[in-house]
Amino acid sequence: MNRVPVVSEEGKPLMPTKPSRARRWVKEGKAVGKWSDLGVYYVQLTSPPSAEEVQPITVGVDPGKSYSGIGVQSTKNTLLQLHLILPFGRVKKRMETRAMLRRSRRSRRINRDVPFKQRNHRQCRFDNRKQCKLPPSIKASRQLELRVVKELAAIFPVKAIGYERVRADIDFSQRKHAKSGKGFSPVMTGQNWAISQMEKIAPVYVRHGWQKDGNGTSQLRTQLGLEKDKANKSIAKPETHAVDGVTLACGYFVKYVQFTGFNSRGYTHRGSVNITPSPFKIITRPGAVKRGKEYGFFRRQLHFEVPDKSGIRKRKGGTITPFGVRIGDLVRAEKAGKVYIGYVGGFTDTKKTKNISVCDYTWKRIGQFAPSKVKLIRRNNGLCVA
Repeated sequence: MNRVPVVSEEGKPLMPTKPSRARRWVKEGKAVGKWSDLGVYYVQLTSPPSAEEVQPITVGVDPGKSYSGIGVQSTKNTLLQLHLILPFGRVKKRMETRAMLRRSRRSRRINRDVPFKQRNHRQCRFDNRKQCKLPPSIKASRQLELRVVKELAAIFPVKAIGYERVRADIDFSQRKHAKSGKGFSPVMTGQNWAISQMEKIAPVYVRHGWQKDGNGTSQLRTQLGLEKDKANKSIAKPETHAVDGVTLACGYFVKYVQFTGFNSRGYTHRGSVNITPSPFKIITRPGAVKRGKEYGFFRRQLHFEVPDKSGIRKRKGGTITPFGVRIGDLVRAEKAGKVYIGYVGGFTDTKKTKNISVCDYTWKRIGQFAPSKVKLIRRNNGLCVA
């Protein structure tokens, strides 16, 4: 059975409750229904609760390069499953484009009619080659995971966070199809930073997906009776990535410990947890890359390209529209008697045509609507939820 998160009058997370009880509280005026930035419905009490004791609730994070899985688990119920579409490829493409545009702008400033030593080359302002910062594409993915965990901790009493660590110095000779003893993954570069940030929310316990001694994620997933679909991990469903998030969350309640019997000894899994059906949501950032071209909202780019002969550059970037909504806002649009829920993806404002483009969470356009038929639901918060 699904559970509805509950927070106190001061915003302190309490134990989730049954949907029927939450509806009764709202009807009687004992609570107010609200929506979080993750699209999760919760209730906030209007009076002090009878008790504030909570049971352990854990969050499991399975980080990846393009997709991540997150699960929220208690001993009796699976509370939520999330599939995150990470902005790794999108940010990487933006950084490459930025470097290309910078080189082109600098080359246009150089007067090649003068000797090389007299040309207007920009001098180094400071030594920025420290090689100690986190790559932007990796940091953006870890920041999205961190943002989601913070939103979960605001409505659930999170006791601990399970995180899957990736290592590069393991012995790959024990793995199938291995060719060397060393490896590299974009995930491991930012995992230490992500763990250090999540420890500010709740204690973090780490599991390794590659371990074969019973402490690995795959062994625990098998012990819990969960199945993972490895055929196509890009499909947004619980069996691809969210199942590992639930497994990592269950690792707080199920331990792989040593035992000694009458005539035997060894290791076994101890502990119990009840895995139940739960709501499943897909979360990503606004915008997408399709066929090599980027769609979405971005900051104003005043020097995006070379201006035409008149010296006027075309409009590029920005989120403001002349119709009272902004790009990325969640809106309700109506056309031909049908109602659509989506995100503002762009607009047209000419003498003949005035409309607003509405897109789904993948930034695929649903349609174009008249401004009078578009109603604002929520301002852009940097997340798209399906």
